[in-house]
This record gives sequence, C-alpha cells and structure tokens, in this order.
Amino acid sequence: MSKALTKTDYHFPHQKSVYHGKVRDVYNVDDDILVMVATDRISAFDVVLPKGIPFKGQVLNQIAEKFLDATADIVPNWKIDSPDPNVTVGHMCQPYKVEMVIRGYLTGHAWREYRDGKRSICGVPLPEGMVENQKFDQPIITPTTKADEGHDEDISREEIIAQGLVDKAEYEMLEDYTRKLFERGTKMAAEKGLILVDTKYEFGKNDDKIYLIDEIHTPDSSRYFYADGYVERLGKGEPQKQLSKEFVRQWLIENGFQGKEGQQIPEMTDEFINSVSDRYIELYEKITGDNFMKSDTSKISKRIEIAVTEFLMGQV
Repeated sequence: MSKALTKTDYHFPHQKSVYHGKVRDVYNVDDDILVMVATDRISAFDVVLPKGIPFKGQVLNQIAEKFLDATADIVPNWKIDSPDPNVTVGHMCQPYKVEMVIRGYLTGHAWREYRDGKRSICGVPLPEGMVENQKFDQPIITPTTKADEGHDEDISREEIIAQGLVDKAEYEMLEDYTRKLFERGTKMAAEKGLILVDTKYEFGKNDDKIYLIDEIHTPDSSRYFYADGYVERLGKGEPQKQLSKEFVRQWLIENGFQGKEGQQIPEMTDEFINSVSDRYIELYEKITGDNFMKSDTSKISKRIEIAVTEFLMGQV
C-alpha cells in the first residue's frame, strides 16, 4: 500500500512559524511567502479521520494549481509556484474572516436545512416546493464565518457588513469574484461532462490588493455531479452520481458517526482507504482531462523537504 503523508514538521530557511490545519500545513517564510503542504489527511464533520488517503494531497494540490492558473484573469491569486506535487508556494495574504460559499443546486448542508423546514439560508430566501439536488434559478451565495476551531457558521451578507468582518465595497467585490469564478468553474466542468454543484472560495489581502487564496475547485472544497443521468435521477428522486467528499460523509453517517460527542469513528479498512484514494484520482482525471501521474511516495516527507528548500534558496 502506498504511503500517506499525515504529518509534517519542517524547518525551512527563514521559516517564522507553521500552522497545522485539518488537511494543509502552512509554513510562514519571512512573513512574506507561504509554503502550503497538502497532506493526505482527510476530515469530515470538522474531525480529522485517523488514517490518511494516499495521493489525496497530490490530487488536491494539482487540481487547485490547474484552476488557479485557469482563473488568474478573473482575480489575482496567491500562487507563485508548485515545487513539489504536494506543495504550492505563494504570497502571504491577510485572510478575510469569511468563506464565500456559492451553490448552484439544493444539496448537502443546504438541502438538510431546507428539508428541516428552513426557507432562508444566510438571508437568501428559498422558494417552496424544491426537491433535493434541484438546480436554483440562479446560483446563491451563502457565506460562512471562518472558524479557527470547531464549526464554521452560516452568516448573511448584512451580518458580515454590520459586524465589520468585511466592508461593504470589498464584500461586493468578493461576491462579484465569487460569481465569476463559479461561472468559469461551471463551464470547465461542463466540458468534461460534470456539473459543479457548489464550492467555496477564500480571499485575502496583500498590499491593499484582493487575492484568491487557498485551494479552488477541489473535491475538498467543491461538489461535482455527473451531468449524464442528472435529469433522470432527479425525476426519480434518486441520489446523484457524484465526485466529492460527500461519499465519505455518507459512509460515516451510515456507520453512526456525525462528529457528535460520544460517537466513535468507524474503522477505516485498507479496502475503504484504497477506494477513497481511487475516487480522488478519478475526480482528478475527470475534471482535468489529464492522466494522474502518481508521485513516488516511498520517502514523501524527505522529497518535499528537498524540493521546497531548493526552491526557497533559489528565491534569495
């Protein structure tokens, strides 16, 4: 079985600090550059699962890299280079305290809220009579707070502006970028026979300039349906065939885990881990149209350390 990268502890040249997120480890170099390492950790219900998924980090990093490059004409992004299959190096930005979630279809969290009787999400009114996975007339933006720990919370644009999380003019720019990015992602997905269902974008500032930061259009931040058979499944009330992390959440739910106190994470067998890895690789190949080239994982941690160190030394 291929090795999974679940932990990093590097000491790069001029490194100031490191932040270990749920999936990514972010190294601050000289308060100027960020080295973002996409590990093979996987999280669901805001809990990091006990075992990693081989090649997941490479998949996430290389999909994000492709879409950052493909959308740089819409909004500047933080990426400088990708010196290793699991790593992106980019400009350090001050992140906004909100995540811009945009939904083209009523599914996932939005559907669960709707099913339970809510007819407004983040201040956006929803019509009566919708069914699970139905397309909205127009995509809706449902922002969340960006929690350092625990769950992100739904928040309306009015609350964001009133609380001073983002000023009105800048928030309107974030909404405009969000819609344009989603439109581009939707078009690119359609060309590959996929539907970009929903996604989230994160933004930050550097020298008073707004940048798109973090990942974009990956299976950790986005949900994809297969376009073929969508209408038929919707009409029959059947689940959609999808490529996203939702299947991991469903597996956890079926095995009695939703991240609530006292619940035990079910055993992650090698068979299950390999199936998740295959799903991530399938999405990579489907959404990019490229064959996935598995990197050498025999000494993955050392490989990353050498590549990043050489890159940073070349920047001096």
